[in-house]
Parts: sequence; C-alpha cells; structure tokens
Amino acid sequence: MAELMSPQILLLLLMCSLQLEFPAVEAAGFPNTTLARHNCTPTCGTVTIPFPFGIGPGCFLDDWYEISCEVNNTVPRLKKLDLQVLNISLNEQKFFNTDSVITVDYPIIHSKSSCKRNDTRDPVSLQGSPFTFSSSSNKFLAVGCNSVAIMETDANSSFVGCKTHCAGANYTGMVSACDGFGCCQSMIPSDLQGFHVDLRPENSTILASSGDQDCQYGFLASNDWFQPNKTDVYALRDGDYGPVVLNWGILDSSLPKSLGLQLDWTVLSGDEPAECRTTSYVNKSTAPLIRCSCNDGFIGNPYLRDGCLDVNECELPEWQLPDWQTSCYPQKCVNIPGNYECSNGKRTVTSLIIGLSSSSGSLVLIFLAWWMYKLIKKRSEAKLKEKFFKRNGGMILQQQLTSPDGNVEKSKLFNSKELEKATDYFNKDRILGKGGQGTVYKGMLTDGRIVAVKKSISIDEKNIEPFINEVVILSQINHRNIVKLLGCCLESEFPLLVYEFIPNGTLYEYLHDPEFPVSWEARLRIATEVASGLFYLHSSASIPIYHRDIKSSNILLDEKHRAKIADFGTSRSGSLDQTHVTTVVQGTFGYLDPEYFRSGQFTEKSDVYSFGIVLVELLTGQKPTASLLGENCIGLASSFVTAMEEDRLFEILDPPVRREGGEAEIIVVANLAKRCLNLKGRKRPSMKDIVIELEAIRNRSQPVSSLAQHQEKANHANPDELEGDDALSISRGSEADVEQSDYFGRSSDISKFSSYDELRSELAHSHVWSLLMMCGTSRFCHQPEYYRWARKASLASPPPQEEALC
Repeated sequence: MAELMSPQILLLLLMCSLQLEFPAVEAAGFPNTTLARHNCTPTCGTVTIPFPFGIGPGCFLDDWYEISCEVNNTVPRLKKLDLQVLNISLNEQKFFNTDSVITVDYPIIHSKSSCKRNDTRDPVSLQGSPFTFSSSSNKFLAVGCNSVAIMETDANSSFVGCKTHCAGANYTGMVSACDGFGCCQSMIPSDLQGFHVDLRPENSTILASSGDQDCQYGFLASNDWFQPNKTDVYALRDGDYGPVVLNWGILDSSLPKSLGLQLDWTVLSGDEPAECRTTSYVNKSTAPLIRCSCNDGFIGNPYLRDGCLDVNECELPEWQLPDWQTSCYPQKCVNIPGNYECSNGKRTVTSLIIGLSSSSGSLVLIFLAWWMYKLIKKRSEAKLKEKFFKRNGGMILQQQLTSPDGNVEKSKLFNSKELEKATDYFNKDRILGKGGQGTVYKGMLTDGRIVAVKKSISIDEKNIEPFINEVVILSQINHRNIVKLLGCCLESEFPLLVYEFIPNGTLYEYLHDPEFPVSWEARLRIATEVASGLFYLHSSASIPIYHRDIKSSNILLDEKHRAKIADFGTSRSGSLDQTHVTTVVQGTFGYLDPEYFRSGQFTEKSDVYSFGIVLVELLTGQKPTASLLGENCIGLASSFVTAMEEDRLFEILDPPVRREGGEAEIIVVANLAKRCLNLKGRKRPSMKDIVIELEAIRNRSQPVSSLAQHQEKANHANPDELEGDDALSISRGSEADVEQSDYFGRSSDISKFSSYDELRSELAHSHVWSLLMMCGTSRFCHQPEYYRWARKASLASPPPQEEALC
C-alpha cells in the first residue's frame, strides 16, 4: 500500500485531517505597499515603475534608472540606453525567490545588402551599466538561408554562433523547429553586457530565388517570444525590435548612504525588514551588483527606506503562511514585526485535554506521514539514480572496467553523495570557473585529496557510448603535462567528472600579470611542456585524441609552475572524429583554426594552429585578439606573421624575451610559431617535430657528450620506467638512425640550399636539424666543412669549431 501512495497524497490527507480538527482562519490581504518614491509617478501606461527606477527629477537612483514616459504618457523608455520598457519586476518578498528583471524591446540585426529595409542597427551595449543579458531567459537566434551568424562578446572575446541552410528544399518562410533549417539558435554566455553580430552568407555564390528570401537576421530574443512553429520568419524583415530580458541590480558606485541599506546577508538578524547581497561574476569585467529583497514577514520595495512593510500573519489564512510558520489555534495570535506569537490565555481542563489529544493525534499523523514520505522518497531517489546511471552509460562503463583490458584503479566510479559532500553540495563559493561545457567546483574527498569536480550542462543520449569510451581513454592517460582524470559519477542527472586539482591558476593569468614578468627560460620550458602533452595525446595515447580548444586559459600551472593541459570538454578521439562536421561553430576567438572554421572538420593540425597562437603569446606577451601593427592587421596571428615577413620581429617581442633570450633562440622559436600558423594545415609541422625543435633549443647549451650519454641511456632503458621527456626521446631513438641514413644516402647537392627553411623542408631527420640549430646564428652558413659534417652527423659526433662554420 505504501508503494502506491505518493508523498503528495499523504500530505493532502494530513491537511484534510487538520482541516477537520481546526476551523479556518478568515482571509485578509497583504498591506498596501508603495513601490515608487513619495510624490513620484508610480506607472507609465500599464507598466509599474518601482524605485530605483523613476520618472522625473528626484524619483530615480541615478541616470541608469531614469524612465521617460512618452507618447501621451503610455510608453516608458530607459532614457540613457534609449530602450522601450515592457515590464519591471523586483523581489517584494524573500520567500518568493524571484529574480529582479526588466524586459525591453531590443533591435533585430539585418544583413547589410539583401534585406528590404536595406539597413543595419548595432546592438545596444550594456557595458558599465547595472544591467546584464539574462542567460536563462534569452537565446541568440539567426534566420535566413545558407548563412553564418556569429555573436562576439565584448568582455572576453569569446563567441557563439550557428549556421542555417535551405538547400534542396522549398523554403517558404515557416519553420517547425529552430534546428538549422532556415533558423538556428544558441545559448548565450553568463554575465553578458556587450556583443556585436556578424552576418555573412556561407557561400557568396548562392543567389536568392526572389528579392528577400536570402535576407539574414541575427538577434537576441526572450525564450517565450520567438516560436518557430508559429512565426513567419519573413515577417521579421518588416520588424525592428523584439523583447529581451535583462537582469538588474545596483552598482556599488551608485549606492548613496542615504538609502540606509545593509549589504551582508550573514550579519542581519531575522527581524530586519530588508537585506541585500553583492553578486560576484566569473567575468571579471562585469562590475558586481547589489540586489535586495524584503525579509520573511515583510513585503514591499526593499530599495526604499522603510519600503518593506510588516505582514500581519494573524490575519492570513493558514494556507498562505510560509512553511516555517503554523497556526496558533486554539491560542490567541499576536502580531509582531516580521513574525507573530501565540499567547498563553486561561483555559479550562476540558479544553486542555481536547487540545492535548488533538495535538497528540496530529503529531502521530505527522510522524507517520513523515516516515512514509522519507521511505518513499528514499526509494524514489534510488530508482532515479539507477535511471540516471543507465542513461549516462553506467552499464557500458562497468563492462569496460570489468573487462580484461579495463583499469579499475585508474577509472573510479564516484557516487553522488560522495561528490556532494566533497563540494559542500555544490556551494557557489566553491566554483572555480564556468564554461560552455559546464561548471567546475573545488572539492575535498574523504581521503583528503583536493580535486576539481566538473558538473556537465548536458549530454546527447546518442553520444553516450563515445562519451564513455572517451572517459576510459582519458582516465588512462598518465602524463605529467596533462591534467589527470580521476573518475566520474553517473548517478546524477548529468555526468560529473573528477580531475586532479591544479593550484596555481592558468597560463593566461600568469603571462598577462604586469607585476610579475615571466622569464624567457620559463616561457621556453612551458612551451616545451605543452607541446610534449599535445604530442602524447596525438601520438602516444592508445587512441589519438584531439583537444580542440588549446588556449592559454586551458593550460594550468601546478605548485612547481609546471604546465598541464586541461579542459577536455570538446576533445574527441581521432577515430571518432575523422568524419566529424558540425553546423555549430565552437571554440575561442583568436585560437580557432581558420581551416576548421571554413570546412567544419577538425584534425591534429588544428591543435597545432592553436598551439602556435599560445607560442606567439609567450613571445609577445599579447592577448590573442591584440593587434601588434595597428588597425591594418586584425588579430595576433596576422599581426605576428606580417611582422615576421617585414623583418620587424624584435619590435613586437615582450621586453623580458628581448632582454633575456638569445637572438638565435628567439628567431628559431618565432619561425616555428610562424609555421604553426600556416593557413594550410598540411604545411604545418606535427607536434612531434615541434617537441624535437623546442627540446633542441632548450638543450643547445648542453655539451654534445651529454647528449650522447642521453642517447646511450635511451638505448638501454626500459620505456615503462621512464616518463615525460625521457620517454619521448626514447620513442624517437630508433627512428633517428633510419631517417638519417635514409636521407644522407640519397645523391643530393646540399649547397643548393639558400635558407634554413629550404634545408628544413628537405631534411627528413629532425635530430640533424636540431644539431644544425647549435650553429647559434640567424644567418645561413655556407662553408663546405659544415655540410660534410652534417652528411655524417650523429648525436655522438661533435660538430667542427663554430668559428669555422658560422
């Protein structure tokens, strides 16, 4: 019987029994509240205008909140942003738990040349204001045929976007779902205050069949407004605006002491009428905002002095009381500010017995209902966890772990309670960062280990089996320059991934901190370590893995400032990704391979391009969206390549690099970065070549005899006993002799080469190229003795005297 009764039915029966025992309390309304300042207009048309917003002098907090009431006093507008206001809401009561939002009309962006209106409108920037675009209530939409729409943010230069297509179908302007056919959509980042939209045709040779059918639109819109199955998208060509929801609060700089607001939730006692808190954002460019609400037992406008009025609980019906309050019957109810009391009046013995009996019966019913509720809830939670476990691929993972090839120690299955306890139930104070794939929390396991727990946003059920395979592969990766995946939890609604915790932040923060310049030696070491990790992923792992989002903010530094590659949220194994083409553009602006952006297909050379951008960051100290040569070169990559071609490399170097690095070393690293940024992926070096060259530069001051000893160690060592650079060198050892004899066995006139690049393109043996770099000069050496030595060179034979060569 207990299994057939839900907790809701039990609570309903309990309420009915209590209704039979106690008479109902006569209902009464909440106190009348004033939301606007005294002597200020409270409405404009049908829109209520609460303070800090206001109409007229002295009625608003500052210029950001000024409302102008136009068109016969019926159309309110945010005067400073020049946006029409559709609705304003605030937290009148704390236990209502609603967000303070304002809904405005926002411009619809048209393409430049193909629309009937033949005009464009720039998005309104909210930078510096107390408003942010609500990521939960809005989405980015694009409408048109065979077009690409990109929304680039102003805060951190990241972007989102999507593609639309209409090829091979009779497109009439009506779409049933915004899934790419004539219409596409994308989520927007949190804490967004500014963006601009780039609309372009996917193929410039495509012509519209009629005047406006190829018109393109990109815009933000409220989730409830744009409904593809009901909206004729062609009608948008005549539209100007659509509703957008903004979150709002009060800037700290706008807060006068005259408001009398206290800003600390933790120190306020329960009888304070209002309390406020400061909201911090992951995006550091967004200023913190102060949001207020009336405390329990009060209602009104928390931004006005004495704006929160006491609610007389004694006049409210029992069903309207909060959960933590109960009726006084048969005692007398006495209202007090923010609460009420039950008085102890004189009572007869009979009434006392009746009261005790009723209370005892009620307690027994409550206890039984509570016990049955807990029992059913426990069973429901167990079934729900089992459902999530199966849906998230738990059975597949268990098969992997119990198979002879599985590794139980390296792929641990955590339970949800363990991770909830480790992260203090995913406390907001434990958040390390947020991204497009999920939120990362800091946690401590029961054995004392500090970990990073990644709570995924969602996962497509069609990709469950590839996802589980990726978890198994990544958990078996053991490289000192890659963040270790310790395990996962599949009992929650969305999978939880557990990584080792890296304490010293990101390379982006380390490199762009003006107070602590990074030495040339540290930059070279970090570049080599990142390259070593990527080479391991591409070549040494059981299945090649492409990271897909290499950038300085995804490279973490441990307690010894050793680089570790992190954030595999978009990574894919090579075998799974060979035919992967996406209609949604993913990545970080400034790091994305232009070849991938054009074709939608990702290869290992796409990771090489992203690594090239990181290498340029290390050389110049500039951010990936910076322009080194003025407005003519947009972006760090094009600026750097132009500077190399114009022989202006040393003008754009970071001062510590120019001051501490050797000229030959810098030129070799710069040429390596330039080759990584080649627009044609097949002409870029492999990660193996990059590691070899960077190791050669770092070891160029090491005697050749020590290199020979290192090679001798490689010839006799067990690869399983080595890791990192030693293991990498050994893996190349047997290849070196074959490639060297293969190249120098050919008949070739080596004197025909006139530059390092020509020689490098012909050499098949990368170790010989590394030895050539020991020449120590940026000029090409033409002496015949140099080539005779190079034809017979090995790691154990020293070169001729440098004075004779260079």
